[in-house]
Amino acid sequence: MNKYAVIAIFAGTILLIVVLISSKTGSQQDQIVPTSSGKLEITEERFDFGTISMADGNVSYAFTVKNVGPEEVILSKLFTSCMCTKATLKIGDKKFGPFGMPSHVAIPTIRAILSPQETAEVEAVFDPNAHGPAGVGKIERVVTLENNAGEPVVFEFSAMVTP
Repeated sequence: MNKYAVIAIFAGTILLIVVLISSKTGSQQDQIVPTSSGKLEITEERFDFGTISMADGNVSYAFTVKNVGPEEVILSKLFTSCMCTKATLKIGDKKFGPFGMPSHVAIPTIRAILSPQETAEVEAVFDPNAHGPAGVGKIERVVTLENNAGEPVVFEFSAMVTP
């Protein structure tokens, strides 16, 4: 290999490293969200579907979350604890999702804004057939809503699944 080829490969490698470093720095800056003095309030953190039948298919429940603080709150991520559950965020006529379990699918950043005194719904949809015949019995699942006003908001639901 001649010296010009070596120089070209070296220069190309340096250029690639610079591009990769600058793109990572930019994406990290994009993810920085300022802390809000907004405050999220939920009317219900736990819901029990009671006894549900696999034969009847999916069940859903909409949890309500309200920004009772003085500033906007950025709702950044919504995800579930199991592949059998999907969650959707609804603010007015805007809909984000459905989102699933992080280890099964990529969970994108939402960046939905909840203004002071505004209400949103987090709809949890549970598929009792997702685990097949072994999925009968008591289940407990969680839906998590990350935000910039403090700790993530956690919604829980349970059911007794029958065939």
